[in-house]
Amino acid sequence: MLKDAAGIRRVVIACGFVDLRKGIDGLAQIISSRYSQNPFEMGTLFLFCGRRSDRMKGLLWMGNGFLLLYKRFEDGNLTWPHTTKEAAELTEEQFHYLMLGLNPLDPKIKEVHPTKIS
Repeated sequence: MLKDAAGIRRVVIACGFVDLRKGIDGLAQIISSRYSQNPFEMGTLFLFCGRRSDRMKGLLWMGNGFLLLYKRFEDGNLTWPHTTKEAAELTEEQFHYLMLGLNPLDPKIKEVHPTKIS
């Protein structure tokens, strides 16, 4: 997994919407200005989601440059915490929830009410 290859010790999500047209410099600026975090912190992966919620970007300082990651979900979309404008640190379990498309800060199973019986 990426965590083993890149030495990721901490995952931080930028809650709320971010313009995913931004590149490395724009995302690093958001990390420092909006969330008061250091984008040059080794081992910290910062994750961002756009309005479409079917893709996300990640930014990781590698010591000698940034690694920009991009993931697009082919079927479905992320349940991203959009209500707050703060950055939230994720546990490993919450990161796995996020990769499954669940809201990592409040994972819930959606209740289904079928209308037809087969």
